[in-house]
Amino acid sequence: MAGTAPGFASTGAAACEHVAVGRGSTRNCRTLIARLAQENPDWGAPKIHAELQKLGFTIAERSVARYLRRIARRGDPNQKWLAFLRNHREVTAAFDFFAVPTVTFRVLCCFFVIEQARRKVLHCNVTQHPTAPWIVQQLREAFPEPRPYRYVIFDRDRKFDSEVQGFLRAAGLKAKRTSVRAPWQNGMAERWIGSCRREILDNVIALNEEHLRRILRDYVNYHDQDRLHDALEKDTPNRRNVEQRPGVNATVMSMPRLGGLHHRYTWLPAA
Repeated sequence: MAGTAPGFASTGAAACEHVAVGRGSTRNCRTLIARLAQENPDWGAPKIHAELQKLGFTIAERSVARYLRRIARRGDPNQKWLAFLRNHREVTAAFDFFAVPTVTFRVLCCFFVIEQARRKVLHCNVTQHPTAPWIVQQLREAFPEPRPYRYVIFDRDRKFDSEVQGFLRAAGLKAKRTSVRAPWQNGMAERWIGSCRREILDNVIALNEEHLRRILRDYVNYHDQDRLHDALEKDTPNRRNVEQRPGVNATVMSMPRLGGLHHRYTWLPAA
């Protein structure tokens, strides 16, 4: 039958008419929607729904839209972003701000830069007034020459204005700004903020700017030197060596980190 999609009989008009009734009809309809979406990456639910109608299918446009959200499409901006991260992980860094209240209810802004490949924190600092010149100075310290990075990911915060972006261009770094309300696109930075809060800031109240700076400095050292990451094949950003047991009588010794909130373990040779 001319115009009939492969794998669909001439009775296909009923395939989507009773979608809720037969499992086979539901599966066939979804297969056709997925095919149309893959072959036409620019088509949205209205166009795909219209094409289905011309093929004699009866289905609600809302059902088409709901199924489209479940499938990855060629040309999908989300997939393009993930592909960019995978292909350029070794030469990409990211930066962001997060706010921390002190014991006197002052709100301090913490700025940090993190690399994508090994999750190593390149720079971290604290200020109460995050101006553009201050941010540029932090970027100078985070990206000394020569630098292996080519791309920098950051969100659409107004603090990252033309002066900040101008410095990045002058330094040979390509700015990759995330989409509006898409924190997942800067997921490495967002995860580091979450870890920092859970593992130290939720347990310690900062007294002032200098105290918070010292807390963050200690956490960065712990994060890069001692903390094991599943995504790094259970290694640290700075590549922690595997220790062999020095003798049959050696015992495991714990070394407190961050005031005893966390520990690192090593072998203690027998006396």
